[in-house]
Amino acid sequence: MSILFTVDKANTILPKVKKRFDEILCCKNNVMDIQEELQNLSDSNSSFEKFIKKKQELNHAVTSLYNMIQELEDMGVMIKSVDEGLLDFPSIRYDEEIWLCWKFGENQVKFWHRKEEGFMGRKPIPQEGFEYVDDFADLR
Repeated sequence: MSILFTVDKANTILPKVKKRFDEILCCKNNVMDIQEELQNLSDSNSSFEKFIKKKQELNHAVTSLYNMIQELEDMGVMIKSVDEGLLDFPSIRYDEEIWLCWKFGENQVKFWHRKEEGFMGRKPIPQEGFEYVDDFADLR
């Protein structure tokens, strides 16, 4: 079964998610830099040895990037776009499966959208229809 988030639960793990996403962005930028270096080696007619070493470095960096993405998604968070910094947390509103939505640079998870709407359908999270506590015993 997949992980479902309340608004509180999403905001509780957000610092860890933000840290992990920062690492993903750094790793992605590293991949881009290595790709550029590899292209420059190819354009400059460098030796096979230099090219192969750089290609292996790129392979390692790409593998690291995919592993980091997998680790974040294993937490239940879905990356919708690394480039745009869009992450979604699966949740339930009334009886409907929805996404709690976070964009890089925001301090809290405070938007949601239906599954078919995507980022353009983002709406502020209302007080009704969402659970704000993880332990329902607190509601007694």
